[in-house]
Amino acid sequence: FRRVLFRSKEKLDGMKDQVTGKVQETAGKVTGDKETEAKGNAKGMMGKAKEKLAEAKDKVAEKTNEAIDDVKEKM
Repeated sequence: FRRVLFRSKEKLDGMKDQVTGKVQETAGKVTGDKETEAKGNAKGMMGKAKEKLAEAKDKVAEKTNEAIDDVKEKM
């Protein structure tokens, strides 16, 4: 249960970074500040990567738990 909450936090952090990155990117576009726009874009991409990593960890944990359950049933 604790691991699930940790991964959920990782996923939420990634989503938060995507939103703040998009806001920063948009602010850069509106003000014509290419550096701010680029930083926002990078932050958004990093957020997407964090979210995908959390999802991959969830899938690995799920498959591991299924394998453990299968072994326990055979004992």
